[in-house]
Amino acid sequence: MKTILLISNDSTMRMKIADSLMDRYGTVSLDRVNHLFDFCFTTTPDLIVLSADVISEDAAKITSAIKSDPLFGHLPVMAVIDDTEVLKEFHLDTVIDDYIKTPFDSSDLAFRIDLCITRAKKALEINPLTMLPGNVTIIKEIQRRIDSNSVFALAYTDIDYFKPFNDSYGFSRGDEVIRMTGRLITNIIKILSPADGFVGHIGGDDFVFIVSADSAEAVCKELMANFDDIIPSFYDSGDRERGFIESIDREGNKKRFPLLTLSIGVAHNKYRGFSHYGQASEIATEMKRYAKKFKGSCYKMDRRKS
Repeated sequence: MKTILLISNDSTMRMKIADSLMDRYGTVSLDRVNHLFDFCFTTTPDLIVLSADVISEDAAKITSAIKSDPLFGHLPVMAVIDDTEVLKEFHLDTVIDDYIKTPFDSSDLAFRIDLCITRAKKALEINPLTMLPGNVTIIKEIQRRIDSNSVFALAYTDIDYFKPFNDSYGFSRGDEVIRMTGRLITNIIKILSPADGFVGHIGGDDFVFIVSADSAEAVCKELMANFDDIIPSFYDSGDRERGFIESIDREGNKKRFPLLTLSIGVAHNKYRGFSHYGQASEIATEMKRYAKKFKGSCYKMDRRKS
């Protein structure tokens, strides 16, 4: 059961909120906001609720500190207030995720809390660079398709020679390449496999996409062709004309690296089924490693039938 941390020194308010949520959430109460950090280190809640009676300058400072903390910054904060002006007075309007005015309906409060937690969870699962779904959502989507007996293709792709490019040109240009790749994958899938498409960003230069099994090869070919056309524009003219950059490899040696390319590994259940997302992931990863053995952008699809 999810835990709601309620901070209020109004016993009537604490009881009303706890009663409203008792069927759906466990509620823990604090009467002072300055105990917030200590509680979070002991038991991290799913949502923090501040009632109007504890909203003050100190509450604003502590709540802002929670939101900027790397461990607790994802926690949603909701306010139960009489007037929105109190949020503006202490600048809490910049850190509060939602609010509800008193008097409130019990079912409305529970619904707003559900939405607040769901939004925070979705935000946590989205890659901030590309705004694409991250690992948790990717796993759920693969398993959902397996459980529903869907026929689909799962592709793992990454950018070859990305580290030396990043080292040579810097993180800013590297991020531009990653954002471009995410948009490119998304746009091509919208065109070629709109009904079945899904795109996720594992992190760094690693992406996942899911399409219909019949459209997988067309998507891979279109993706590689467009990527190879676009990627030279990310290089300085001298490097672009030479067709390589000089950078340091993982062993500390100076080396020439070709322009960025894509390696794509594809697994599908057209001929043999998947029992678990890990099985599909393992096959796609195996195919991607195989694709990396070839020069230039390359995709390899698992064609085994047993």
